[in-house]
Amino acid sequence: MYAIIATGGKQYKVSEGDVIRVEKLGVEAGETYTFDQVLAVNDDKLVVGNPTVEGATVTASVVENGKAKKIVVYKYKRKTGYHKKNGHRQQYTAVKIEKINA
Repeated sequence: MYAIIATGGKQYKVSEGDVIRVEKLGVEAGETYTFDQVLAVNDDKLVVGNPTVEGATVTASVVENGKAKKIVVYKYKRKTGYHKKNGHRQQYTAVKIEKINA
């Protein structure tokens, strides 16, 4: 059984027991979080929502909050002496999928 959920502007295919990293949710580690934007559920038969599946939720527990590896953003324009180096670390929340309620 799997479900497709939407959070943080992205879509994720999840099954029970999966640990995924999503955009920061603002929930502390150890708490539970419910995803209510379930786009599709497959339990031997695929049910696709329009745009979401009615009454379907995905319950997850928060494992940790953290920051991803640093990426370097480098802007450069030739012949003008312009260059700018910048770094960015995206914040994330790691969640473990506990139950898919369809």
